[in-house]
Amino acid sequence: MSKLYFIPGSQDLYGAECLIQVAADVAEMVKFLNEKLDGVVEVEQLPTVETSDICIADMKKAQFDDECVGVITWMHTFSPAKMWIKGLQELKKPLLHLHTQANEKLPYDKIDMDFMNLNQAAHGDREYGFILARLGIPHEVVAGFYKHDKFMAKVRRFAEVAKSIAYSRQLRVAAFGNNMRDVAVTDGDRVESQIRYGWEVNYYGIGDLVDIINEVSDAEVDRKMAEYESKYTMATDNIASVREQAKYEVALDKFLEKERIGAFTDTFQDLHNMKQLPGIAAQNLMGRGVGFGPEGDYKISAFSAVLMKMAESRGGATGFIEDYTYDLTEGEELELASHMLEVPVCFARNKPEIQVHHLGIGGKDDPARLVFDGVTGDAIQVTMVDMGDRFRIICADIELVEQPKPMPKLPVARIMYRHKPDFEIGTAAWCYAGGAHHSVVSNVLTRDDIAMFARLTGTELITIGEDTTEADLQKFFMK
Repeated sequence: MSKLYFIPGSQDLYGAECLIQVAADVAEMVKFLNEKLDGVVEVEQLPTVETSDICIADMKKAQFDDECVGVITWMHTFSPAKMWIKGLQELKKPLLHLHTQANEKLPYDKIDMDFMNLNQAAHGDREYGFILARLGIPHEVVAGFYKHDKFMAKVRRFAEVAKSIAYSRQLRVAAFGNNMRDVAVTDGDRVESQIRYGWEVNYYGIGDLVDIINEVSDAEVDRKMAEYESKYTMATDNIASVREQAKYEVALDKFLEKERIGAFTDTFQDLHNMKQLPGIAAQNLMGRGVGFGPEGDYKISAFSAVLMKMAESRGGATGFIEDYTYDLTEGEELELASHMLEVPVCFARNKPEIQVHHLGIGGKDDPARLVFDGVTGDAIQVTMVDMGDRFRIICADIELVEQPKPMPKLPVARIMYRHKPDFEIGTAAWCYAGGAHHSVVSNVLTRDDIAMFARLTGTELITIGEDTTEADLQKFFMK
């Protein structure tokens, strides 16, 4: 279980009795947090910071504990901030500053100076906030009474984002082949990706996978086929094609486990000695949280894995998608998003069907794939691009909708959505901002989740939604 360390602040100026009460109040707060964050993270209390040495010890413990994904801090009393400097300089993990109190209401008829000295968050948290600003440490602040639902919703968001950042820091990405020839937006600085996000992106020849494919046994394929038949509707007589995809998935599972890979890319220009392009294999793996990026798009492969980790406790649908084509009926404009094969199964509104069709690209045998219609409701579309001197995240609010009419001849899974605030502004803003045609769509993550990830990783963020106007468009381009 991932954990967050809770580090309170005080000092010895107010005496031992005050420090005992601080520890007791923090213990009650930690108990409450654990109840509310059950299944997401465990919160563990560390000694109250009274001196610089205690702060250093607490922060080192958090930094070097592999199970710790972040730190929560709170100044119960006034805690002089110079004692926090050296400790904070040891910490490289996400930091949450709670601006709260042990008490919700003031005891107006009993309040005295002892109460004032003990419950000094209004004083102590401002001192602490200054030193965080002075040190330039990325962090989150949640203000209010800690037992309120709105407050806890923000703490939970921090926990989920912190988990995704911890996962990002150890993510390994396999690139089978390189970036698709002559394509710009899917390329990027892999060294800078590792420096900023932790992604280890390394090349593997497709032969490394083909060798494993050739060793997959019939019994292993049979077990994978039984899984397919239990989860999906078999809507093809071409069982040999489906078995080929099952063989690919078994081989990919073995490769990913051996190399400790959490995301991968491929490109149909470099799939030598494979009979088909990966279809069901990639779709099924994405359904289990493995990131995927076509055309060698390592950024969306890694980013999709990170965002799926962020969303894992919320359910719903989160995964890779590609912008494809539009219905430009005036006033009713829609986008049809899909891919030639690899659409994550989590977006299925109906039970997916296994179908086999000709694929007019790649020059391979007809591949098996999962075909389904997409879920509906409010969602976000988010992508990451390399602007040369920085990475940029672009996040747009969208509405997933039902397809207006059947598409009986389109042999791939698909989702449809409406851009916000409307088609003209929403898509123009995406283009002005340099948004890619590969993205992650989620109906459980929100713009606030992405904004927190961007702040904590120091990534530029552009958002598009109901509040975007035509006057904003040139601003996106000029950034």
